[in-house]
Amino acid sequence: MRDLYVLDESGFAPTMPTGYTWSRAGQRAVVPREDKTGRRVNVLGALAVGRHADLVWEKTCGKIDAVMLLEFVCTELAGLPGGATALEEPPAGFTRVRPCTVVLDNASAHVARIFKGRREELAAIGVELFYLPPRSPELNDIERVWRSAKYEDYPGRVHTTAEAVGTAVDQALNRQRARIKGSATNFIKAA
Repeated sequence: MRDLYVLDESGFAPTMPTGYTWSRAGQRAVVPREDKTGRRVNVLGALAVGRHADLVWEKTCGKIDAVMLLEFVCTELAGLPGGATALEEPPAGFTRVRPCTVVLDNASAHVARIFKGRREELAAIGVELFYLPPRSPELNDIERVWRSAKYEDYPGRVHTTAEAVGTAVDQALNRQRARIKGSATNFIKAA
């Protein structure tokens, strides 16, 4: 038995795209827009697929780089005490309870030497990396989560501070998480 995680990043701006709107006949629709400079929130997330479906994420106002990605995989997915710093010499006999496969696209952070070069150390603790073919976002299941979070669950379309955006992102992703866990439970009951 293996756990399967699908990992990707997404960005949330202070003003999210408007899918559609309406206005009275003869009047122009006006949609408020906030400047996104310094207020965009980037999210690194992993969707656990299967019997124990779940969604875990970490958000930042900065760029998601290979160092952050490695730390996320070591702490959130592998459960390695001490995170990425303990990867070179993990605690004696530490391996993940069940090995896992992390599915990634070919984003620059995913293929950076700092991350991809640690493949052997990750494999030693029970984490295997699997890369999707280039330019194939339709194969990445977490893309549907990002889309649904942005267009359906992101409360309010305009936020004036990075903290407000971060709170709205957490609310949207918590709704997604509840749906994911609920559908997995219903699927198991139906089976």
